[in-house]
Amino acid sequence: MFKALLARARQGHRTIPYPEEQPYLPPLFRGRPVFDQGKCVDGCSACSDVCPSEAIRLSSEGPRLDLGRCIFCGDCAAACPEEAIRFTTDWRLAASDRAELLIAGKGQPHVEVLGREIRRLLGRSLRLRQISAGGCNGCEAEVNALGNIVFDSSRFGIDFVASPRHADGVLITGPITENMRRATLRTYEAVAEPKLVIAAGACAISGGIFRGHVEAGDGIEGVLPVDLYVPGCPPHPVTILDGLLRLLGRL
Repeated sequence: MFKALLARARQGHRTIPYPEEQPYLPPLFRGRPVFDQGKCVDGCSACSDVCPSEAIRLSSEGPRLDLGRCIFCGDCAAACPEEAIRFTTDWRLAASDRAELLIAGKGQPHVEVLGREIRRLLGRSLRLRQISAGGCNGCEAEVNALGNIVFDSSRFGIDFVASPRHADGVLITGPITENMRRATLRTYEAVAEPKLVIAAGACAISGGIFRGHVEAGDGIEGVLPVDLYVPGCPPHPVTILDGLLRLLGRL
């Protein structure tokens, strides 16, 4: 017992101080991408040509990137001969409107705070039922990390529950494959009104790299109404937590 207490004392406090302090993310972390439009060369399509998820579209105003489709592979930045695109370490990627994920230049997505009435009903807690709708387990692993000692989402009253009847909403990962479509809809229907829907990861938002496949589907678009989009492949736990706290008006 004494050895266990000594080891615990040596470990110290492991929970990150976010949001009181900004989280540290290593330089190699790929967060929000930004474009330097002045460096773009007319007729160059190197970035869009290599994008595996067709997240980049070119126009007369320069490239536009869809964070909802981006898998943050970094191929576009590596292929650009002028280094006009780069990935920052900005973890703030969530948005409450799908259009907010279409960025150009240095635009940053915005999360609209929930209405006062629904926040009053939620109180200081948020219970979510996580649905793995055909995901690869990448997003699921990051969502699961929210409950560990480092991120500890429960200190904000944010927890995941086993039954949709105990939940205030659903957090969906995966492209909502044909095999999971019915289960996803039934789980959503089992949540009492008013309820929230969070789409986490490129697959859930747009279908990811398998978008357009008859079995994989195109994500949550046209299936359920969404209150919060959290881009990433997979999204970092801080990105998910940041989006949820902004949605609840805690930041």
